[in-house]
Amino acid sequence: MAPHNPPPSDDPDPAADQSPPGAGRPDTPALVDFAVDLTSQEVLRQAQVLTALGPDWDPMEVLRGEEAAYDLLYSGLDDEQQRLYEDLVASGVLPRRGGGHAAA
Repeated sequence: MAPHNPPPSDDPDPAADQSPPGAGRPDTPALVDFAVDLTSQEVLRQAQVLTALGPDWDPMEVLRGEEAAYDLLYSGLDDEQQRLYEDLVASGVLPRRGGGHAAA
């Protein structure tokens, strides 16, 4: 692992030296290589999430439900809301959804 603080430069201009005060002195402690392996924690977290979702969880059904909710959100707009929605779609902020009509 590379040190976070660069060693002092040999540049005679002290203003060009960006190292912290005291860097390079003999009484400055050496940097220690530090690494954490989160692989086992990530596997445990993923297993806990899947357990909490249960065996009946259907990600495609959830996605279809979210799409239907967004279509409903942008449906039945009044004239001012529709104008604002069209402006946001034209500028690329929102995707086109629902056509501005009430969902069945």
